[in-house]
Amino acid sequence: MSIVLEHAKKYKLEVAIALITVVIMVMSALWQPKLLQKVLEAIIKEDSNKMKELGIYLIGIALIGLIAGVVNTIFSAKVAQGVSADIREATFRKIQTFSFGNVEQFSAGNLVVRLTNDVTQIQNVIMIALQTLFRIPILFIGSFILAMTTLPQLWWVIVLLVIAVGIISALSFSRMGKHFMIIQKLIDKVNGIAKENLLGIRVVKSFVQEKNELQRFGKVSDELSKHNIIVGTLFSVMIPSFMLAANLAIAGSIFFVSNLVKDDPTVIGGIASFMNYLMQIMMAIIIGGMMMMMTSRAAVSIKRIKEIMDTEPDITYQDVPEQELSGSVQFDHVSFRYPGDDTDTLKDISFSINPGEMIGVVGATGAGKSTLAQLIPRLFDPTEGTVKVGGVDLRKVNEHSLRNAVSFVLQKAILFSGTISQNLRQGKKDATVEDMTHATQIAQAREFIEKLALQYEAPVAERSNNFSGGQKQRLSISRGVIGEPKILILDDSTSALDARSERLVREALDSELKDTTTIVIAQKISSVVKANRILVLDKGHLVGEGTHEELVKTNAIYQEIYETQKGKDED
Repeated sequence: MSIVLEHAKKYKLEVAIALITVVIMVMSALWQPKLLQKVLEAIIKEDSNKMKELGIYLIGIALIGLIAGVVNTIFSAKVAQGVSADIREATFRKIQTFSFGNVEQFSAGNLVVRLTNDVTQIQNVIMIALQTLFRIPILFIGSFILAMTTLPQLWWVIVLLVIAVGIISALSFSRMGKHFMIIQKLIDKVNGIAKENLLGIRVVKSFVQEKNELQRFGKVSDELSKHNIIVGTLFSVMIPSFMLAANLAIAGSIFFVSNLVKDDPTVIGGIASFMNYLMQIMMAIIIGGMMMMMTSRAAVSIKRIKEIMDTEPDITYQDVPEQELSGSVQFDHVSFRYPGDDTDTLKDISFSINPGEMIGVVGATGAGKSTLAQLIPRLFDPTEGTVKVGGVDLRKVNEHSLRNAVSFVLQKAILFSGTISQNLRQGKKDATVEDMTHATQIAQAREFIEKLALQYEAPVAERSNNFSGGQKQRLSISRGVIGEPKILILDDSTSALDARSERLVREALDSELKDTTTIVIAQKISSVVKANRILVLDKGHLVGEGTHEELVKTNAIYQEIYETQKGKDED
């Protein structure tokens, strides 16, 4: 609960008003049966003046309780919405500090469920707590005392009702509790399968996997339904059991009080008040039990949010002054292993890159090319060794200094919904139209952008589905070069371009970014043939380094790749 209390501090006034109105509501509810008893006594005595006076009091107290209820709902909602929004924002902010490894540890689908469903559970319990939780003990104790003073002869009825309702609540809620954690985990699975299916819908359709995907989703969905049905069944048994206990208590009270009426007719007024208090006691226990159930479910959600907040990012940056880094890169005996893997992906790699050089990185699939590239912008830290940019160990660099120096263009172009200009400004916050024009000219994106009606203000749909693969890659390259970085990493980011467009992009990069160190990760030799040097990776080892001409003559791995592609390039 520490997370909730921490964020609730800024809503002290709203919480205080909600609690004060709860007390007013309870006092109103407790006083009404007592007034009703006096009204019935006045009726028996045929005292019309007293009846009118008490009736006015009764209406007034009911109105006060109603107004207090409305005010309580308004301020409870403000606190619940405010605290949940703050928790959601703080959680999202924390996730933004995570490294790739942290995100993979939780999975994207799991994090989405925690940001949505789990925060909603917390919001619901805050709302109900301010409306109900603080009301329960006051209502229960007040009703118990007033019932005992109204008809002290029937004290044992109250005790039996409390015991019966308590036993029913304990049996029901103890069985429900264990299902809530399972339900939250199954919601994670359902969300993950649905997200994976929708993102890969073209693959599903292409391989006619609809039936298999439906079975996979249905299996988890049925499991979720089973646990929800168990909880629902327990509720369906619990509520009638409560009502049965209450009705038996009322019936018993009426039966035993009938003998008292003969001696004192005014007891009739007391029995009506007594039954009201019995119902309030029962409702206090029922609502209290349901609150415990909802609180136990919210506790699961709070624990899941706390797991995120307590997770330390794998990569942290030192609080050092910003500095302008040059375009040099140095790997000094670098090895890297992904979390959970048994073997190193990169093994004892050393090389140096001078500012302004164009470096190609080639190798078979799984050789470690992308992993090597991800160490330069410090998306991961090496397991062993040191990576330096501008002669400075990345572990000792300010984050903003590194982000200003290094730009990374991924093979899978990811654009965000919004406009083209908004996506380009992710690479340079204050980019002007001239900056965008220059960047898109280099990436060969200008030709199709200027054909759009809104040009740079043209919309980008969700997952950029309104652009082709090649257009997305060119926009992604534009975003990478617009900030004129010292180091530009292109991770096979021209794979969706035709040969002509790829050649024009390479020529523009050579002519427009002469002072930028360019690192090109490529499957095709033709993409790096003009590089100053080419690094050859094989199974995580650096097995070759040199120009295209040198490697063709001396490096067996490079020769094999070259010979495999030679015929296609000549064609």
